Amino acid sequence: MLGGNGVVYPIVGFASCVAFIYLSFGDLWINIHGDTKLSFVERNGTQFIVDGRPFYFNGWNSYWMMDHAADDFRRGKVREMLQAGARMGLTVCRTWAFNDGEYNALQITPGRFDERVFRALDHVIAESRRYGIRLVLCLVNNLQAYGGKTQYVKWAWEEGVGLSSSNDSFFYDPSIRRYFKHYVKTVLTRKNTLTGVEYRDDPTIFGWELINEPRCITDKSGDTLQDWIEEMSTFVKSIDRNHLLTVGLEGFYGPKSPKRLTVNPEFWASDVGTDFIRNSKLSTVDFASVHIYPDHWTHNPDFEYKLKFVAKWMLSHIEDGDKELKKPVMFTEFGLSTENRDFTPAQRDRFYKVILDIMHKSAVRNKSGAGSLVWQFLVDGMEESNDDFGIIPWKRQSTYQLFTEQSCKLARVQGALPTQLYYLRKLCTRRR
Repeated sequence: MLGGNGVVYPIVGFASCVAFIYLSFGDLWINIHGDTKLSFVERNGTQFIVDGRPFYFNGWNSYWMMDHAADDFRRGKVREMLQAGARMGLTVCRTWAFNDGEYNALQITPGRFDERVFRALDHVIAESRRYGIRLVLCLVNNLQAYGGKTQYVKWAWEEGVGLSSSNDSFFYDPSIRRYFKHYVKTVLTRKNTLTGVEYRDDPTIFGWELINEPRCITDKSGDTLQDWIEEMSTFVKSIDRNHLLTVGLEGFYGPKSPKRLTVNPEFWASDVGTDFIRNSKLSTVDFASVHIYPDHWTHNPDFEYKLKFVAKWMLSHIEDGDKELKKPVMFTEFGLSTENRDFTPAQRDRFYKVILDIMHKSAVRNKSGAGSLVWQFLVDGMEESNDDFGIIPWKRQSTYQLFTEQSCKLARVQGALPTQLYYLRKLCTRRR
């Protein structure tokens, strides 16, 4: 044996060490040194398509990723969350690609960007690719958190070019529209300093979301918001033809929709300037987005009523995707608040299960309900980013099991598990 035991023992010892390292850290090694190859998500009618196969997914929201990646002492939470999500078989994450004029602002003032924070977003995208996670990136907030449309209006007002101090002037003020278009172009054409790939050419990005939960209550007809969606979606498509685009709607039916009376949570929902069908029907909008928050939308405290609402709400929008829009429908946020008087973790598990079961049935039947993203997942030590919906999923075994089982159910609907999604294959092979 080439020199006797004096050579054999070191070889055996070295091989044993390699085997131990692989068995202990093999999954980490694969993700650090392997090149996770992702293809662009495409659309064929009511289905998302990846590599010619239907793509149904289980995912989550972690809005805070860029903000955390901008600080050295918090950056590790991004990798920790992405790795945890991958271990659960989750394949899509929604997060903010904006922070306007606040702490760790990406856009400090109109057209002025913080390169340090842009590099943080580069990091989020590069890490997501490493773990086989695709990102839905939102471009602005209707709410005030992280700046949002309020900050854009404030900038225009301070510079003396604003038409009105109303938050809704974000949608119609020409100066603010120019601010936003410049922002969008800068983000879409950004060249990632870690991967060398422009964002618009990176398949790690599932797609773009124009605005989180848009409402324009000063124009209940919906015309103002519709005009803004049409202009901005056309603008995005003129820059980026690779990625899919959605609006970011909550899913309310507008004043001319017959469903406003039978499906909307309450009468007010048709008066906030949005219309799910009309807003989503534009040719420049590739898929519809819907949120699910019955405890915030209705005054009825009965939990069983909320569950019935959830089922009716989801099935109605899936029907719209199949028959009216002929586009996929993504449930981009859903959650149950801990502030409900009768809240229990067991209730939330039941709430999640209703949603996940409807998504699975949609996948089995090749319907338009294509995926759902829970709001929100966190890791340990993130109390400052939590709200009354956030959870650390592995802290409750029943919750963790709900989501991991859903990942495998959806993966099996699609057939052979993708070889590049190491964690998903590992999870679902073990569960067979």
